[in-house]
Amino acid sequence: MSGADIKAVSLALSGANIESFNTNGQIAVTGRGREITQEDIARVHEAARAVSISMDREILHVIPRSYTVDDQKGIRNPLHMTGVRLECGVHIITGSVSTVQNMFKCVTRAGYRVEQSYLGILGCARTVLTEDERDLGCLLIDIGGGTTDFMIFAESEPVFTSAVPAGGSQITGDISIMLSIPVDAAEHLKKESGAAWTEAIDPDETVIVPGFGAREPVELERRKLVSIVQPRVEEIFEMVNERLVKNGLKELIKAGVVLTGGSALLPHIDECARSVFGVPVRIGTPAAMSGLDAEYRSPAFSAAVGVALLEAERTGATTDPGGRKKTRKGKQGSFSLIKWIKDRFF
Repeated sequence: MSGADIKAVSLALSGANIESFNTNGQIAVTGRGREITQEDIARVHEAARAVSISMDREILHVIPRSYTVDDQKGIRNPLHMTGVRLECGVHIITGSVSTVQNMFKCVTRAGYRVEQSYLGILGCARTVLTEDERDLGCLLIDIGGGTTDFMIFAESEPVFTSAVPAGGSQITGDISIMLSIPVDAAEHLKKESGAAWTEAIDPDETVIVPGFGAREPVELERRKLVSIVQPRVEEIFEMVNERLVKNGLKELIKAGVVLTGGSALLPHIDECARSVFGVPVRIGTPAAMSGLDAEYRSPAFSAAVGVALLEAERTGATTDPGGRKKTRKGKQGSFSLIKWIKDRFF
């Protein structure tokens, strides 16, 4: 343990109630000489987020995508440009008010204060995706415990964010039910011997299903175990794929699919995903960087590492007037925090 006395934390949010939409804000440039100032940029951001949403939802993130100055589109940073009209396209992510409040209460009751909250998959995107993947267009999938969050990038910006109500916990539950073993034993069996593609498993390979109570351990063909896991994994990917097709987004993922989260550690899960999406698939891990121990370069830590980076940038980085990062500081402290959390709670 680090011995650090931590009072405040940054929270990674996730859940099947995540929704998103894209919208625009527009203002008239009124400054001297019609030169766009930082105040104009702040005003157009506020104009873009002035949208009507239902009372049971709240805005989690407003992410600027690109700007238009008069008829000039696709501008990254309009500061100091001259124009009459400034427009900003944004990606807005919303969540359930009650769900977010309950997450905050859990942290508060544990004795901590929430300093800042981020959608977990934004953290994953920060540390897992390459610039080429963001630019060409990709689908990032974070397979969590009870839900699977996903985000589509195109031309370096997020265009769609959502989640489906299934994840690693459902896989574990299937094993528990089908093999009639406790959930803890099913989780252990999944991690030690599970996989997501039956065809890749040797037909002669066996595993030991643990006993409990008066029941003795039994030997089981590993393919039978995998035949329990694979259908649930396929179902998760098919639910995501249906959302893409329904919203006409499938053609955007030219760079393929990136899988992350704890369940991305399942052997051959990339092959399963490839069979559903029909595009290249890779497993995403936190990028190597100073201060990050090798043990944390696992898909299971993608959201935590990414959120730590986002918070380090928020509190210690310099940014240009358009809000885009120029330099990064404070990484070592972020990774010390990650290590403390792991030592303290795992």
